Amino acid sequence: MSKQILLGKTLDELKTLTAELGLPGYTAAQIADWLYKKDVTTIEQMSNLPKKARSLLAERFELGTEPHADVQESADGTKKYLFPTWSGKFIEAAYIPETSRSTLCLSTQVGCKRGCLFCMTGKQGFQANLTAGEIINQVRSLPERHRLTNLVYMGMGEPFDNLEEVLKSLEIFTSGWGYGWSPKRITVSTIGIIPAMKTFLEESKCHLAVSLHSPFEAERRELMPVEKVFPLDEVLDTIRAFDFGRQRRISFEYIMFKGLNDTMHHVKELARKLNGIRCRINLIRFHPVPGVTLEGSDDETMEKFMLALNAKGIRTTIRASRGQDIYAACGLLSTKKFKD
Repeated sequence: MSKQILLGKTLDELKTLTAELGLPGYTAAQIADWLYKKDVTTIEQMSNLPKKARSLLAERFELGTEPHADVQESADGTKKYLFPTWSGKFIEAAYIPETSRSTLCLSTQVGCKRGCLFCMTGKQGFQANLTAGEIINQVRSLPERHRLTNLVYMGMGEPFDNLEEVLKSLEIFTSGWGYGWSPKRITVSTIGIIPAMKTFLEESKCHLAVSLHSPFEAERRELMPVEKVFPLDEVLDTIRAFDFGRQRRISFEYIMFKGLNDTMHHVKELARKLNGIRCRINLIRFHPVPGVTLEGSDDETMEKFMLALNAKGIRTTIRASRGQDIYAACGLLSTKKFKD
């Protein structure tokens, strides 16, 4: 019988398993402390647990940490890590160091079923949801983990198609018994899966980012088939109905494509669609993807687009392009691994 994995279990789950093993109630908190606050690699290293307790745990469980299988390092310091999953697949995590912060871009699925035109991960098709432990492992096994200041769930997969495990991982990252991160340091991205988005807004305090890419229904549907199921107007109505307060941020991700979504006509419609939503827009340069004929907008067009949106009262920035000399676009490194 294969052993169960401890990494990714919440405190309540640890309480259940320690009760099943006949261990004292406080043992669960001790295990959580070792799992999420200390760098142990084996159950035997949990030194404040009695030897009998460690033996009982080791018979049925293992920590479940997995080191990275490959890494690509950019000249700008960005690193793309390839992590194995417990099922033998591979996922990516991008470490992005900056002067005042260091961010890790996490994956939540192996592949993705949503089929966005511009996304390499979508071309893999959906293969598996990551467990909370496999999401957590991208931080736990990151060589630079102690330098991290921010997390973004913007890697491989659609986080809200794996809502239960994503929420578990967020609980572990933000709880006092877990990593103790402020929710203000974590952003979760979605293409707009409305039912799951509602649950996330109600159950988590982390920031929300929505992939927008065009304010026009027909264009967005061509880029993102999800528009047929969850139209942008309904996504925005859902956001308007929620009280974000002053501490929680809503942002919109907007990849700019040459001649497709980068005109002043788009600026005008974005301003109309986002009217009444306190938000920011992140303009993103398009990283070329094999087999996709889309081209990215040039710097001058992006600058004009940004200034026009700011002039309409929408805080807009151009996200710095990182890791262009490595497999920068999500899904490229893992796709290469699948083919090797």
